[in-house]
Amino acid sequence: MNEEEFKQRTKQIALRVIRLTEALPKTPTAQVISRQLLRASTSVGANYRAACRAKSVSDLIAKLSIVEEETDECLYWIELLIEANVLPEAKVSRLMAEIEEILAMTVSSIKTLRNQKNQSKI
Repeated sequence: MNEEEFKQRTKQIALRVIRLTEALPKTPTAQVISRQLLRASTSVGANYRAACRAKSVSDLIAKLSIVEEETDECLYWIELLIEANVLPEAKVSRLMAEIEEILAMTVSSIKTLRNQKNQSKI
């Protein structure tokens, strides 16, 4: 997957979460979690775009680490929505799978970059 395709996938996650949060009930619990999920999901794509402009391998690793954290946080907020019975798991299972895939690819990229960086020091 190239950089542009990954940018589009992260943007699509944000758009899907925007639609999801707009449809959530207007209860205090749902609204608080909704804001957190919305913030984290939109941050994934924004931070990936920042990573694409990294100035060094260390900078790239640092920025991708933020993508990793925000992506994992999205999963946390969705899990809370499910476990608080705000949302049925079936409604978000495909979204969660996509987020998990983005997370796995990000973690893999970070590991590869760290290995390359360590190899260049030898």
